[in-house]
Amino acid sequence: MPPKRLAIQPEPDAIPLYSGAAPGSESWKQKEVWTGMGNQIWIRNVTRPTLTPFLPKPGTATGAAVLVVPGGGFRFVSASSEGWGVAKWFAEHGVAAFVLKYRTMETPDSEGEFMGSMAALFRPRSGTETIAPDMSAATNVAAADAQVALRMIRANAGKWGVDTARVGMIGFSAGAMTTIRTTLLDAPDARPDFVAPIYGSMHAVTPPKNPQPLFVALASDDPLFNKEGFGLVESWQKAGGPVELHYYANGGHGFGSQTQGTTSDLWFIQFMAWMKAKGLLKAKP
Repeated sequence: MPPKRLAIQPEPDAIPLYSGAAPGSESWKQKEVWTGMGNQIWIRNVTRPTLTPFLPKPGTATGAAVLVVPGGGFRFVSASSEGWGVAKWFAEHGVAAFVLKYRTMETPDSEGEFMGSMAALFRPRSGTETIAPDMSAATNVAAADAQVALRMIRANAGKWGVDTARVGMIGFSAGAMTTIRTTLLDAPDARPDFVAPIYGSMHAVTPPKNPQPLFVALASDDPLFNKEGFGLVESWQKAGGPVELHYYANGGHGFGSQTQGTTSDLWFIQFMAWMKAKGLLKAKP
């Protein structure tokens, strides 16, 4: 379906991460754009990052929390499918969820030009080809925003009913890359307690000391990351980190909160079962 320009919608619950311009992007001039893609909302040219809480109903909270990081190739934030929809699921299951709208790379204002650039970005690649050389700097920017968000969640733990020792991070595609980058930075006050990269890069990494529990989900027909092997999982295991891997026969890239009639539709149920098995859903006395 062709993209269409949407009016920017109010976000009354969104909390700015910074009191003014975000450090390092003070000179950015691009204007935020909301684009509709079928039933999805993509937010691009983000210069003012925010954190939006989705809290469980009173009496249902477990104390666990997740920072939800949508994907979008660092060109946009897939807000509805990989952000708000996922966060609502978590809140319905007693987990406080916080959607990160992080800073993105500048894209053409025109929807047509924007989609042309995205087609080039998301073409299939070989297992040895990196997805895009310019993503490293963009990942660092998104990870910086994620660190501020993790600190904000813990600083407001009492208000939001969060156990500061059960604050995890889940990301999709570019959000998965942001999740891993944030984890590898291993800042003492911005370290997620568990991490879940969903259809992200599978290249090997050097995990932090005492690696957090890791949950990975990927479809075998993912055109971006299905030829990279399982270096991420193997390196985590070698470092002594507990890992759960779900490798689905079908699902493609970007299944998020969409249902497709494939086994990848079950990823959220399986993730919640994993959290329960890890003791992450045990409510505080």
